[in-house]
Amino acid sequence: MSARLFRGVREVACIDPGNRGLAYGDGLFETMRLHRGALPLWPRHLARLRAGALRLGIELPDIDFIEARIAELATGHDAGAVKLLLNRGDGGRGYAPPADVDPVWVLSGHPLPAGIRGGLRLHWCQTRLASQPALAGIKHCNRLEQVLARAEAERAGCDEGLMRDATGNAISATSANLLVLRGGRWLTPPVEDCGVAGVLRGWLLEQGLVDVSTLAPAEVETAEALALCNAVRGILPVASLAARAWAPSAAIETMRDSLAQAYPEFAQEQG
Repeated sequence: MSARLFRGVREVACIDPGNRGLAYGDGLFETMRLHRGALPLWPRHLARLRAGALRLGIELPDIDFIEARIAELATGHDAGAVKLLLNRGDGGRGYAPPADVDPVWVLSGHPLPAGIRGGLRLHWCQTRLASQPALAGIKHCNRLEQVLARAEAERAGCDEGLMRDATGNAISATSANLLVLRGGRWLTPPVEDCGVAGVLRGWLLEQGLVDVSTLAPAEVETAEALALCNAVRGILPVASLAARAWAPSAAIETMRDSLAQAYPEFAQEQG
């Protein structure tokens, strides 16, 4: 892994002990698919980063400077993942956001996750996603709910965990959006109260390939097919959840084909 750390547009060597991202999770992050030296989904990630920074009141560093550093990191790499972590900066003790501080951000490169043969094994997590519309949708740095839920899935011997909101409705996996096929229509839960508005989920909605619908656990378990999607791994079929198992689905392959036509980097995830 390679990583570089910046305060505003100045490269620095280390994180200050008073950094608010370290102390409070006061920040945002984007994890992006690298393909042939470029980030094809970068405009969508940037739009979400801008929206999150506006919501939290965090100043964005100069975008041209960020893009130049991304280009440096990506050069010569055929495939991988790039993570951009942005926080408010250094502010010492106390929750009150400091004024006139330079944001601190980290840019790092990583290998792609290992592929999974067949479909994913999912586990219903007991850890719930709390309702907080002020934070819903954005990729903020407070991910303790997901940490606890993913630990549950690991203990259960599963590949991923499915999370519900406080009322019990399905929302997402710990690190991916949920896609549910019912009555021949692909559905995904709303994320206005909790959860992340994934950039790939957004593309599927814009293309009319998926609709938003509230989904109870029983509606998930009785679906014709399940899949997960995120911006690094693409669309992944689900093989099992609780006592239910699904055979490979032609509907999932059709949706994956549509994605691969628009973003060829995901073509290799099929099969």
